Amino acid sequence: MVHTEKHLKSSDFITDIVIGMSDGLTVPFALAAGLSGAVSSNTIVITAGIAEIVAGCIAMGLGGYLAGKTEQEHYQSELKREYDEVEHVPEKEISEIKYIFQEYGVDEEGQNLIAKQLSKDKDMWVNFMMKFELGLEKPDANRARNSALTIGLAYFVGGLLPLTAYFMTSTPHQGLFLSSVITIFCLFTFGYFKSKVTGQPKLKGALKVTFIGIIAAAAAYFVAVGFDRMFH
Repeated sequence: MVHTEKHLKSSDFITDIVIGMSDGLTVPFALAAGLSGAVSSNTIVITAGIAEIVAGCIAMGLGGYLAGKTEQEHYQSELKREYDEVEHVPEKEISEIKYIFQEYGVDEEGQNLIAKQLSKDKDMWVNFMMKFELGLEKPDANRARNSALTIGLAYFVGGLLPLTAYFMTSTPHQGLFLSSVITIFCLFTFGYFKSKVTGQPKLKGALKVTFIGIIAAAAAYFVAVGFDRMFH
């Protein structure tokens, strides 16, 4: 029988979706909830909500792009440093190879053999040190661009969901009720599938994501209502 191992792949893509969708569902919903407690027109809520979604898409996408670029620059900087060390202080790098395998319980003879074999190929040697000494994997060259697009799009989709309620109702209070139902359902569903994909307890993950969104929206609503009463 062939043993098949199931491992999570495309973790960067999933992480970007989680970041974008989580904030997209939570922030615009909280903004709309807050405005619903202070204004009497759905048009104001919709206008402010769309403006926030656009700004959020740009900000979140830019953040993802810069994070991806920073990851690439860090990797290249460490790669150059490892090549310099292999070139100028090979004895030190060889001792580090031995130490790594010592930690895995390999005896001295095995350490010497592995170090000798690795040191024959400078590229293989450096790649080994990058992965096992520094814990760095070579980032995808398109990581920054893909991250920006994924996070921005996920934020846009997530942000539109709670806002759709205000297109279908007449007053902000009606919109808030329907938006709450839609958003709580979406948060729970998103949290459930996110936990399923990442191998976490599904119900616990779904409830955690849902409660975070509810708390954020409730805080925004009561702050808006409090300030509205203070000044009127």
